Amino acid sequence: MKKFIKKYEEIVTAENLLLAWEDFLKGKRKRFDVIIFQGNLFDNIIGLQRDLINKTYRHGGYQAFNISDPKPRNIHKATVCDRLLHHLLYRETCKYFDSHFIYDSYSCRLSKGKHRAIRCFNKFARSVSKNNKATVWVLKCDIRKFFASIDHKILKNILSGYIEDEKLLWLFGKVIDSFHTPGREGTGLPLGNLTSQLLVNIYMNEFDQFVKRTLKIKFYVRYADDFLFINRDKEYLIKLLPELEKFLEEKLKLAMHPKKVFLKTLNSGVDFLGWVQFHGYRVLRTTTKNRMLKKIKINKSQPTLVAYLALLKHGNSYKIKNKINSINKPL
Repeated sequence: MKKFIKKYEEIVTAENLLLAWEDFLKGKRKRFDVIIFQGNLFDNIIGLQRDLINKTYRHGGYQAFNISDPKPRNIHKATVCDRLLHHLLYRETCKYFDSHFIYDSYSCRLSKGKHRAIRCFNKFARSVSKNNKATVWVLKCDIRKFFASIDHKILKNILSGYIEDEKLLWLFGKVIDSFHTPGREGTGLPLGNLTSQLLVNIYMNEFDQFVKRTLKIKFYVRYADDFLFINRDKEYLIKLLPELEKFLEEKLKLAMHPKKVFLKTLNSGVDFLGWVQFHGYRVLRTTTKNRMLKKIKINKSQPTLVAYLALLKHGNSYKIKNKINSINKPL
């Protein structure tokens, strides 16, 4: 494996920090903390660069708040200075790490995403079923408390296999150790950090490589902590599950969610990334559909309707489109 060879000093330049700042600014220009930081931008950039060069940088704390996305999530927001650093690390290393990921990992990557993951699933299903001529079995799995369970020591050890520069490893370590799951020192990454999106993909790439290189499984798709396997042989998938659980537990200290592991035929419908997948078509998950209709009743603005109708284009949604139109129909 070709290691990341760019030196720490080449990364932590004022020029690179300014480029990272331009990336960070997108969609955030009117936020109060960003305005304050930008009001003294030159001194803030030079100060951060000085701390990085001298290795006196210390990551600050986090502001916690809750969102519904759609389920409740606890988000942790770093200071502007720290988020600028996150953008710098992401900007400088993302392409390198992405080149080492398997093709069918779809979360938080350029030219990937949920819709492409779903299209990949459908393509695999057609291939395995020989265009719906054979029964297809799908083993779908989910990691329990994914972000909260990432082990810092294991993650830093994985990074050391890619990165030679000790100073760069030190900086990644500062970001990783800036947060831990309450009651679990040395464990967890914060939802909200740009670097967390990259780091969890690096972490789960160990599992992806095990699936592809050791188990040599072709029909496998992963999006974050949701992943599935497609096969015509039900018994094969049943025997596969303990191997997957063993690797996750022993190598990554992760556990599958016992209530979110399913083995079922595609004909019975497979719930994946908000859609229930069948042969040749997909429908919205019932909870997603009900939540959408509830929100539209509250907010009937044109941008909201356009956004939901754009989402519905990705599936078979004639009935729900009619319901939306009836809600929006003037009295």
